[in-house]
Amino acid sequence: MLKIQNLSLSYGKNQVLYDLEVVWKTGEAHGLVGLNGSGKTSLLQILYGLQKADSGEIFWQEKPLSFKEIAYLPTEAYFYSRLKAKDYLLFFKAQNPNFDFQVWNELFELPLDKMIESYSTGMKKKLALMAVLSMDREIYLLDEPSNGMDMEGNQILRKIVEVLCSKQKLVLITSHILAELKDTCSRIHHLEKGKIRKTYSKEDFEQMESEIFGQEAEQKWRVFEKL
Repeated sequence: MLKIQNLSLSYGKNQVLYDLEVVWKTGEAHGLVGLNGSGKTSLLQILYGLQKADSGEIFWQEKPLSFKEIAYLPTEAYFYSRLKAKDYLLFFKAQNPNFDFQVWNELFELPLDKMIESYSTGMKKKLALMAVLSMDREIYLLDEPSNGMDMEGNQILRKIVEVLCSKQKLVLITSHILAELKDTCSRIHHLEKGKIRKTYSKEDFEQMESEIFGQEAEQKWRVFEKL
């Protein structure tokens, strides 16, 4: 169980997270949805230790959270230039000898002997995902993991999340696309104005979109009457 208490973060006068409190259970995939600037990426970076919160506490299994429990997939992964994909994965295999990237690549079918800089956006995302999975952590933070992925890649991603949950891992996924989260997650949390405004379980998914975006969308659509 991951427990967050009274977590706050601000950039100058801009309050991003405000006394955020949430509990996420293991063995489940949790979606995190919110408009641009709602704090989704900031929250993931705090959990991983890349960003320091102004205040608050985070516990994993009733102990202070350590980044050693976490694998983090950022929206855009960084790769060194002039590096082959195979050499990139060999670095992770050195950290985890049990990681067999050749077997994993039977899913993704990447040209591992090519330079990473020749890869498309989707291929880079698949490569970064393979590296993240090699870490075999208890918590997986996936920030917009489907960005750039093709349809087959997204199907594989959903199956991977399913397998991780069956192994009692905790998976946290951010996305701007509700349909992707609904297909993958057990629960979806709406982050708005620095707090979790509501948590939706599967039986609530159908009403979720209208509750989150309905009133604001209706106001915006009226703009078209002026065009």
